[in-house]
Amino acid sequence: MAQTAVASQPSRRAGINFGRAVRRYGWTFAVYALFVLLMIITVIIKPDYGPFEWNTLTLAALPLAFAAVAQTVVVLSGGIDLSVGPLMALANVLALRAMLGHDLRYSLGVAALVLLVVTLAGAVNGLTIVLTRVPDIVVTLATSFIWSGLALLVLAKPTPGIPFDVQNLAQGSALSPWIPNALLLLLVIPLLWVPLRRSRAGLSIYAVGSDRNAAFRSGVNLARSRIMAYAVCGFFAGCGGLALSMTTGVGSPLAGTLYTLSGVSAIVLGGVSLAGGRGGMLGPIAAAYILSLIPAVLIYLGIDPNYGQMIQGLLIVLVVMIGGLGVVLRRR
Repeated sequence: MAQTAVASQPSRRAGINFGRAVRRYGWTFAVYALFVLLMIITVIIKPDYGPFEWNTLTLAALPLAFAAVAQTVVVLSGGIDLSVGPLMALANVLALRAMLGHDLRYSLGVAALVLLVVTLAGAVNGLTIVLTRVPDIVVTLATSFIWSGLALLVLAKPTPGIPFDVQNLAQGSALSPWIPNALLLLLVIPLLWVPLRRSRAGLSIYAVGSDRNAAFRSGVNLARSRIMAYAVCGFFAGCGGLALSMTTGVGSPLAGTLYTLSGVSAIVLGGVSLAGGRGGMLGPIAAAYILSLIPAVLIYLGIDPNYGQMIQGLLIVLVVMIGGLGVVLRRR
């Protein structure tokens, strides 16, 4: 009997851990399941779907994934940033201007400087919000015009010229046809976010987004945490701008226009609470792939891909309705 009781404890503990994982990451599992389902449908529609199509999808999803992650950091802190797209465009045109005619080694140094500049721009967003106490949606809307104007001053019109060695960092497949370079670049996100998430600064970002009063009473520096969130957002937006440079080979001052709202769509679909304090990075990344896959599926079906915007909107409405229903059920 004792042996039976001892043997049952690990299985009970495993069941509890599994149930906890489902409750905590259930939405993320569902998003990835939806992506797998869409991929299966895609392969059925297009039986010759191969590495080229997969690589094309990954290239399309890469900038959006970085935009979604950038927005996620700010939303986790209880804010929102409407300047993510313009920050991406600023990084994109700065990279084109400085990399034009140079080799890979020089261009990598330029990329590091561009990331620093855009990170500081993100910190300026956060500092302005903290000092003025103006709602973040107003401040970031205003700064979005500033960053867009700077991008236009740097480069007035779309211009090709990103070095081919830089483009090859995202395009092509160095390891395997099914493991494109763009997919490997996404590893930047967990390599940077996981240590930050487990650090005091990362925990403070979650705490501020969950309950600012409780975070303040616990000794969290609210101002520093919020500025940190916007700075990290700027960094990932810079990564998104460099991703645009690598995937398109072009510098364009209007390149990031669609990525602000698309990034918000990705985080909503990815299960990040717009109220702050809940969510992670895996869901928005999968959502970026889903949102990028929808127009491709429509093209394979011979349907105008512009309908993809409508489908994305309906999908977001459905997600919000499901989330609201879940809240009602939990309250009951």
